[in-house]
Formats: sequence, structure tokens, C-alpha cells
Amino acid sequence: MRPRTIVVPAVAALVLGAVVWLAFAPTHFLNYDTEYALLWGHDLVHGRTPDYGVVFAPTPHPLATLVGAIGSVFGVGFGEGLFEVLAFLALGVLGWVVFALGRAWFGAAAGVVAALVVLTREPVLSYGVRAYVDIPYMCLLLGALLVETRRARAGTPVLVLIALAGLLRPEAWLFAVLYAWWLWRGGALSPLHVALVLGAPVLWALSDLAITGDPLHSLTGTRDNAAELGRVTGLQHVPATLPRRLGEILREPVLVGAAGGGVLALWLLRPRPLLGAAAGLAAVGAFCVLAAAGLSILTRYLLLPATILALFCGAGVAGWTRLPRDHPWRVRWMAFGGFVVALGLVFVPSQVDRVRDTRAALITQTHILDELHDLATTRLPAASCPVTVPNRRAVPQLALWTNRRPGDIRAAQETGRYAPPAFVPASPEIAAQFVLDARDQDRALPPAPAGEPEVRGRYWSLYGLDSDCE
Repeated sequence: MRPRTIVVPAVAALVLGAVVWLAFAPTHFLNYDTEYALLWGHDLVHGRTPDYGVVFAPTPHPLATLVGAIGSVFGVGFGEGLFEVLAFLALGVLGWVVFALGRAWFGAAAGVVAALVVLTREPVLSYGVRAYVDIPYMCLLLGALLVETRRARAGTPVLVLIALAGLLRPEAWLFAVLYAWWLWRGGALSPLHVALVLGAPVLWALSDLAITGDPLHSLTGTRDNAAELGRVTGLQHVPATLPRRLGEILREPVLVGAAGGGVLALWLLRPRPLLGAAAGLAAVGAFCVLAAAGLSILTRYLLLPATILALFCGAGVAGWTRLPRDHPWRVRWMAFGGFVVALGLVFVPSQVDRVRDTRAALITQTHILDELHDLATTRLPAASCPVTVPNRRAVPQLALWTNRRPGDIRAAQETGRYAPPAFVPASPEIAAQFVLDARDQDRALPPAPAGEPEVRGRYWSLYGLDSDCE
């Protein structure tokens, strides 16, 4: 392998990740699920069994927990920093992989358009900055698509990437099965390939079995959480929900470009777009399987099909560059691309506002968590004393920062009172910005404890430091 093959993508990913980091600075915090991955990895490193059964525990993702364990070897702060760095790096990798796929399928200009679209979508940036596993999951699957694009039926490297993705999200298992069938059709399926197909689901089940005694804990626990949180589930909701959620991610101009680009590319550029179309259908099929299994229908589960649509939008804008100069449809396609660009420019101000609002919200939440960290690590009593917080949002963070078990951190919304010691939001506005689920905003918090707080910060008041533990 030539050095340039590795150096150029690596530099591009680092630069793109740094640009996003600079755009969102000083944001630096992890989402609830990833904090739990770090907490569970920390437990494993210190010889404790992770508590997957705690109230509203997220789905355990084995690869994320492994990264959490590696980071925890060097301390909780290092682990959080590792995830934060990986979050921005994953966004950079995503941008480069999307460009590389667009270039391979529809030309360099189309790749630039597709990468620009993906890295300016508010949901992609929001989930990416907060280190959700969905972004690295997409990087792995899109990387597998890129390998297959460059060498048909590449086999092992493709399945290795899909297997790693399958330790982050179970939808990848469907991709593995479909790709194994594709290899079998070409007479290229080997025992190693079968082992790679089975590896992720078997390892996931063994992990659940070892920790909970139930190999299906991730499925049943996630389904129970979806029901408890009142999330939309069920295959019957997919036809109405899927187009709306894709529109939320991409917005109207990109959908128009993707529709036109898909038709034109499949008509005039075959076989280049066939792999992308097949991957898009598989991604939608995987989403339907999740819905049928009773899992939540969430926007972030559609980031992969949305990214594939962005690639076809790139084709709609610039795919005409792959046609011969004398082709009768070259000018017509160019005109369509110009129309999509003009339509996109009309939507730029609203898209900028969405990203700016998200950045402001993330920065505020970063400050809220920073103050919570400072108070928790400097003012709380010994770890043997339970602590109360408004809701479940801060449970994994406080468990990590104060060496408590998550079961020792109580939510005032559930208990109906702030038992000391207690963190109380400094205002209703702060409480509204620090929730686990949107429904938390509609649930009344109990009144603060009587008397004055021992510590009053900008975002938090700390009560009951001198009280006996309850």
C-alpha cells in the first residue's frame, strides 16, 4: 500500500474534524449513552460488574464499552477526553469517506457536494459533537462500501468493517448477511467470512449473557425503555415517519437533488450507482426491522440512509461531469444541478440558524456540566452517601466523577423530593435545558429543600451538605 493512500485520507479527516471542533468550541461533553459506555468500561477495568439494569440504562454497545474501558485505564478524565477527540475525528472521517464514495461513483465534484451536504446537516453535527455511536457506525459501513466499490467482492476487509459496525449498532448484522449472500452468489464465500458474519451478534449476545445472564438483554432492555419513555415504535408508523425524519435531516433542496440525481444516475451512469442504491435500500430495510422489533423510531437511526441520499444529491448537482461532452443529456443535467444549487442557496439562512442554535444549546449544556463536575468533585461528601439530581440526565456523569454506583444517584422527578445532598437547577430555564427525554420538560420538579443552599452557582444550587445521608 502506497503511503499516500493512507496519509491523504488521514490528513483530510484530521483537518475536517478540526474545522468542526473550531466551529463548535468550546463544546466538549458526551451524550448520556456514551457516558454510560465509559462508566461500564470503568467498572470492568476496576473489577465491577456493569449495572445494565439501572433505571433508563441505555443499550450497551460492546465496542463503545471497550473504548470506555481502554480510556478508563488512564483515568476518567482521559476517558472522557478520548471520546471527545474520537467524536470530532469521526466527523472528519465521515466527511472524507462521503467525498471518496461520491468521487468514485459520480466524480470529484459530486463528492465535494455530498461531503459538504453531510457536514452541514444539523442532526449530523449535533449527534457527532456529542459522540453518539451512530457517526463511527456510519464511517465503518461507508468505509466498507468504499472498499467494495474499489474492488468488487473484496470479502474479508469489507466484512471486518461491517463486523466492527455490528458491535456498535445491530442493523449492521443485516448488511453482513446480505454481503455474505453476495459473496456466495459469486462463489467467494469462505468459512472466515461466515465467522465474521456471525462474530458481532455472537459477541454481543455473549457480552449480555456474561453481565446480565440474558443473551437478549440489549433487545429486551431497549424495547422496555422505548415503552417506558413513550417512544414511537412499530412497523405501521414507518411510512409516515420515515420521509418526515429524512426531511428533518436533509431538508427539501437535498431531497429534490437526491431524487433527480438518483433517477439520472441510475439511468445514465450505471453500473456506478447500483451499489449505493442497494446500500440505501438495505439501510431502510434495517430501519424497518428495528421498528418491527419494537425499538424506537429515532431520527439518528436514519442518518445512514440520509447520507446515501446526500451522495445521490451530489450526483444530481454534478453527476453530469461523468457524461461525454457531446451527450444529449449533459446540458439538461447541468441545468437540473444549477436548479438544485439555487434552491439550496435559498435555504442556507435557515440552515445556518439551525446550526447556530444547536451550537448555542450545546455550549450552554457544556457550561452546565462543567459546573456540575466542579461541584461534584470538590464539595460532595463521601461516595457512600447517595445524591439527588433533578432527573436521570446526570446519573452516569456523577457516578463516574464521584465513584458512586448509578443506583445511588436518585432522580427527584421519580422520588418526588430532593433528599440531601441534592443538586437543584438554579432556575426553571436551566432545568429545561438539562433533560434526558423531551417529556421531562413537561414534568414538574419538586420544590427545592427548605433553607438556603450551601453552594449557589450560576447553574446549580447544592443543598444538604451538612445533613445526614438518607
